[in-house]
Amino acid sequence: MSVPAIELSGLAKRYDDRTVLHDVGFRVAPGEVVALLGPSGAGKTTLFRCLTRLAEADAGEIRVLGQPMRDLPPRALRRARRDIGLVFQQHNLIRRRSALDNVLAGRLAETPLWRVVAGRFAAADRLRARAALDRVGLLELAHQRADRLSGGQQQRVAIARVLAQRSRIVLADEPVASLDPVTATAVLALLRQIAHQDGIAVLCSLHQVDLVPGFADRVLGLRAGRLVADAPIAEFRPAAEEALYAAS
Repeated sequence: MSVPAIELSGLAKRYDDRTVLHDVGFRVAPGEVVALLGPSGAGKTTLFRCLTRLAEADAGEIRVLGQPMRDLPPRALRRARRDIGLVFQQHNLIRRRSALDNVLAGRLAETPLWRVVAGRFAAADRLRARAALDRVGLLELAHQRADRLSGGQQQRVAIARVLAQRSRIVLADEPVASLDPVTATAVLALLRQIAHQDGIAVLCSLHQVDLVPGFADRVLGLRAGRLVADAPIAEFRPAAEEALYAAS
């Protein structure tokens, strides 16, 4: 049996007197696409922050590719984070730089500082960035400024950046919330294709529940910081969805 890409057990997080996550545990396998659902304030973003240790969990264990994340010293934590690609709702691109430059940002962690300062990435890194853009269908726009791309194209650049980073895990936090339904479906289909072809684990938080059946292999439901659903997509019933989003 392969080592889970992500494994959480007993995860808990408090902010002052408010408990945001309660005893959360699940696994995500390499190549598996998992949709994380839940109403606003359920704890989805906090879960992502704890997983990457941008926020420190108060209890529980986090393993990434079999590596315990808790108590990792700074250098080891930086190495572990290289395996995790992040895709956000607002793309987090450098708007005045080209699509290619933005994808090259995925190589920063493995690039000597002098190359970064001089903007002189190695030829292999440039080839990898161009290949990533080709993979997402944007090679012809490699030199287009990011702020002149459509929302869907910008999100594809963000996915290409993850590919250039050679991530083995993708955490996507509401990646299609600002896109129209057709573009959103296309972006999610691209993520799914890459996950299945490359064996990349994808954990994606979504509000558009109607997009989940054609995208995810499995559904996790988070409500008030508790994991209340964990089921293959074929077993995620409308009743479970209604309970997840029912008014408090």
